[in-house]
Amino acid sequence: MMKELTLFAPAKLNLTLDILRRREDGYHDLKMTMISVDLRDTLTVRLRGDGKILVRVPGTDLPEGEDNLAGRAARIFFDETGSAFGAEITIEKRIPAQAGMAGGSADAAAVLRALRTLLHPALADRKLEAMGERVGSDVPYCVRGGMALAEGRGERLTDWPPMPPCRIVVCKPEFGLPTPELFGRVRVEKLRTHPDHEALHAALLGKDLRAMAKLMANVFEEVLTPQEAETIGDIKARLLRFGAAGAAMTGSGPTVFGLFEGEAAARGAFDALKAVYPQTFLTRPAPEV
Repeated sequence: MMKELTLFAPAKLNLTLDILRRREDGYHDLKMTMISVDLRDTLTVRLRGDGKILVRVPGTDLPEGEDNLAGRAARIFFDETGSAFGAEITIEKRIPAQAGMAGGSADAAAVLRALRTLLHPALADRKLEAMGERVGSDVPYCVRGGMALAEGRGERLTDWPPMPPCRIVVCKPEFGLPTPELFGRVRVEKLRTHPDHEALHAALLGKDLRAMAKLMANVFEEVLTPQEAETIGDIKARLLRFGAAGAAMTGSGPTVFGLFEGEAAARGAFDALKAVYPQTFLTRPAPEV
């Protein structure tokens, strides 16, 4: 039996994010489209025979053990499958933290995929996604990856056609935006913009990147403070000035990304933004996870 596996955990970006209603359980019903990108963490998962779960994230102050989403995912997997194993998980981080890119969820999903490969390769995708739902709202999508429409809390997934080839410049300013705080600012009845998902799907089917980019929208941008909005707006303006087909904030932010048809324009935007915002990355849609 194989006892160790190294694999990638791709970040996600939201092309759209809409909040439909606040539910009685305190969560919100969402409707959003997400893509996986080739900005990714690298995880090594090694089985242990003593039942312990250890998580190491060198060079960061991220939590270890089951306080980390990756460790929590391992515990849920072992409990659900009745396994007496433990795991030692090492995460090489590249996805920025508190960036709206599901870095922790991506790591948790990668652990679930790794443990399935190592211990239960016949386990159905839906079962793995259900385990992911117990870890966090973005984890089911991160288990699946690719291009998808996500509804509910994010657990109801519909596969969409893949993104057309493009380059993506991703830029995270130095501040973070805590997700619970941002949800707390939202008054659903006051939201002015709601993404047109039907039009976006049609643009995807037509492989029309420019039409898609113009349909990108994130309602969280409506509840930013003036200072936050100024920085987000500056990044978006710089991306568009360098030729992005469109730019938007991903997730609960503060990361902003722009879609580019050509390599040269994307490289120019990347170089210019990185001089101002150090956490800037040049990436592309990811292959299947």
